[in-house]
Amino acid sequence: MPLISDPFFYAVAIPAVLLLGVSKSGFGAGFGSLAVPMMALAVTVPQAAAILMPVLLLMDLLGMAAFRNNVDRQLLRFLLPFGLLGIVIGTLLFKVLDAKVVAGIVGGFTLLFLAQRLLFPPKPDSPPPPRWLGALLTTTSGFTSFIAHAGGPPINAYVIPLKLTPVLFTGTMAFFFFFINLAKWIPYAWLGLLDMRNMLTSLALLPFAPIGVWVGVRIAHRIHPVLFYRLVYSGMFLTGIKLVWDSWPLT
Repeated sequence: MPLISDPFFYAVAIPAVLLLGVSKSGFGAGFGSLAVPMMALAVTVPQAAAILMPVLLLMDLLGMAAFRNNVDRQLLRFLLPFGLLGIVIGTLLFKVLDAKVVAGIVGGFTLLFLAQRLLFPPKPDSPPPPRWLGALLTTTSGFTSFIAHAGGPPINAYVIPLKLTPVLFTGTMAFFFFFINLAKWIPYAWLGLLDMRNMLTSLALLPFAPIGVWVGVRIAHRIHPVLFYRLVYSGMFLTGIKLVWDSWPLT
């Protein structure tokens, strides 16, 4: 068959794409990392990641267009080199590391970050995280983004404490992940993941991408910052639980 025809695949893939679109708008950031685990119920993790590549490209372009005037350029210049370093590491280790191991690491780290924020909430005058930690978390974000499009939780752990406004947070992340996802195309092709079947399947899912982004953008422009970050934390919590669950060995 020229593209995947299994109805169950589309039953999980369409909600995953919609959720990814909403997260790309900034509203529900963190939920997007659930897309690959959801699709992995029907296909392998590498195939799910490959199918989402054109979908991510369209979403990134829509996100940048919507938030083109809301970007922290200084922060973006700091983040991008480390994110690209993570892509290089992901490329080199892609065939060595089990995707379940990566899922467990990302999920565990996400839950630890949330526990730290809950047990030791930052004070209003708390200093921003150190830049060395930002470099480490952004490199991790690039790596986990390459392996399973799960780059949101690590970089959120650095950027959220910077206390950007919801719109500035969303715009900066939209531009960051555009460049990160664009950098993944050549390595994915080199690894043989961008075959005709995966690309045609992605085209079938493409019409659902702008719907999710549109819904999220409308909400992101109207939401109160406190509620915004509570929803981000909720998304990260559910993502962490799902990723840890997926990494657990079955007997």
